[in-house]
Amino acid sequence: MLIGLISDTHIPDRARIIPQNVLDAFKDVDLIIHAGDLTIQAVIDELEKIAPVLAIQGNMDRVAGLDLPKARTIDVEGVKIGVAHGEVYPRADTQQLLYLAKQLDVDILVTGHSHQPKIEQVEDVLLLNPGSPIVPRLADRTVMLLEVNDKNVDVEIIKIGAPVCSALDFTQYPED
Repeated sequence: MLIGLISDTHIPDRARIIPQNVLDAFKDVDLIIHAGDLTIQAVIDELEKIAPVLAIQGNMDRVAGLDLPKARTIDVEGVKIGVAHGEVYPRADTQQLLYLAKQLDVDILVTGHSHQPKIEQVEDVLLLNPGSPIVPRLADRTVMLLEVNDKNVDVEIIKIGAPVCSALDFTQYPED
């Protein structure tokens, strides 16, 4: 199964639309996981045109009033994947993320919040953060592709580059 990983899109606050390069990177995925800070439902709606979306609540989604769970887990071909936005402080702290993964009892933990891509194996847990395709912090604009095939896992960071946007303009949607 091929899974697109994305986080921290912050639409419409920091960008009006999802960059076309993101949509192109996800064109062949079976599932999209959004690790929070969507800020409007229209992001899920646009991504669902490509594949089903599993999304969780980020710290900015609470402000926006999106009704998403704080964490979720799914089983993909015998690999248990957890999704949570990440700890507020310190951002991307490996020990806190490992503790969260242990709480969720997962093999892979996908988080956001830091706006920095990360692939890190800690003990028996793979920590993944796709970064942000809109507002990276000290990093390139990125998403990730995660492939799970009979318990074999492969992860790739996809650099999005300068924003090249689709024709969809989220200003046409009412804010949620």
